[in-house]
Amino acid sequence: MPAVFFYIFATIMIASACVVILARNPVHSVLFLILAFCNGAGLFLLSGAEFLALILIVVYVGAVAVLFLFVVMMLDVDFAELKQGFAKYLPMGVGVGLVVLGELGMVALGWRTSPLAASAAASPIPDNMSNTAALGQILYTKYAVFFEASAMVLLTAMIGAIVLTLHHRPNVKRQSIEEQNSRNAKNVVEIKKVPFRTGV
Repeated sequence: MPAVFFYIFATIMIASACVVILARNPVHSVLFLILAFCNGAGLFLLSGAEFLALILIVVYVGAVAVLFLFVVMMLDVDFAELKQGFAKYLPMGVGVGLVVLGELGMVALGWRTSPLAASAAASPIPDNMSNTAALGQILYTKYAVFFEASAMVLLTAMIGAIVLTLHHRPNVKRQSIEEQNSRNAKNVVEIKKVPFRTGV
């Protein structure tokens, strides 16, 4: 039964990932992306990584993919206008795709199995440690540098997205902390002498 479920989850995941790329409607792409995440969580469950499966459902499906869906639906981007320069950048895109394909080919042809892989796959987690504790131990010790580097990459991408999408409207009043801190009675309070028995 585990092998049957593995092939079911893997087939649906690969098919939905292809639809994510090939779908013309961006909303359909996001929905199939959610389906791919759910099947990936099923594969994690079959591998015994319950924590990763729940993280994939809670974080990616519950937050990231739904956020993508809301952004695509709320922005109402004119994709026909975006595709006008497709032929102009096609040679560059094909070149980058060939470079990535060559790198993936080098990785696929050059990998080797470690002699300790069989024993590690037989007992990936010690008996006295839970799945979450084992994942945290290896993530924050052996791969701590890579974990922090990926966090910096995500932070840079988030800041870049905010900077690119931030537009200042000219007629909107904004708070100026420096101007507020420099206020005093001379430039704030204006005293006028009003004549007797006359209005202001």
